[in-house]
Amino acid sequence: MSDPRASAGPRMPANEGMPAQREKACRVIVIANQKGGVGKTTTAINLGTALAAVGEEVLLVDLDPQGNASTGLGIPVAERGVSTYDVLTEAVPLARAIVPTAIPKLSVVPSTVDLSGAELEIAALPRRSYRLRDALDGFLAEDRRREKAERRGLTYVLIDCPPSLNLLTINAMAAGDAVLVPLQCEFFALEGLSQLLRTVELVRGTLNPALEIQGVVLTMFDKRNKLSDLVAADVRAFLGEKVYRTVIPRNVRVSEAPSYGKPALLYDHRCAGSEAYIRLASEMIQRERAVRAA
Repeated sequence: MSDPRASAGPRMPANEGMPAQREKACRVIVIANQKGGVGKTTTAINLGTALAAVGEEVLLVDLDPQGNASTGLGIPVAERGVSTYDVLTEAVPLARAIVPTAIPKLSVVPSTVDLSGAELEIAALPRRSYRLRDALDGFLAEDRRREKAERRGLTYVLIDCPPSLNLLTINAMAAGDAVLVPLQCEFFALEGLSQLLRTVELVRGTLNPALEIQGVVLTMFDKRNKLSDLVAADVRAFLGEKVYRTVIPRNVRVSEAPSYGKPALLYDHRCAGSEAYIRLASEMIQRERAVRAA
């Protein structure tokens, strides 16, 4: 396999004013891969649930017009009165769009199909690449003020991106501190990795100098299939310690859970997939503690 970092990515929007550095109290993690079907939304839902289960305050921002993360967390379309579409296109305060979930300490900013047209609408708006960043920064500033008076504030914001490198994904990367890449353990899944890594580099150079690759998590791992081992070895050879030790196995219970509007950790917390996401959350927390201590 050729080095995935060598390929070119999309053109970035013109610089619209570099954002200010954030405090480290809350980390914004962008979960992105422009290839569909790699376990991106499943990772967002179950990682968010696992982080909340160990006491982290988590907000999941659904930035995919399909709204699968919202559905997978049990939020009916009828309860998505204010969504990410409103936040991006009309600058509605993020706080108005937040919906609690059945999981304590985990909330979601839901998505609706209206978001599919948002890219064209925000293209002509001021600070088009920073629409989500501006909304998040305003909310996090208010959250820090509430934290001092009332409670612990948010510790993680997870952004579930659409399966494409469009202006929505650019907004997510401009808003994020780091990118987590779910990568399916199949050969064709590797083809888009180069473009995604190149996009992260371009965003870092033009829109968000603090953006980094948080890690790559191997998903849909089938230990009976030698290709899974080959893909895993290939990715680890190129990206080294950026690849998580935890791998997410193919698991029927994880696939079934969204149809019940539940994360796998609620649907069957003893299945292999749920246990893997718990280990992934633990590994992420260890990595993030090192970042915060630096």
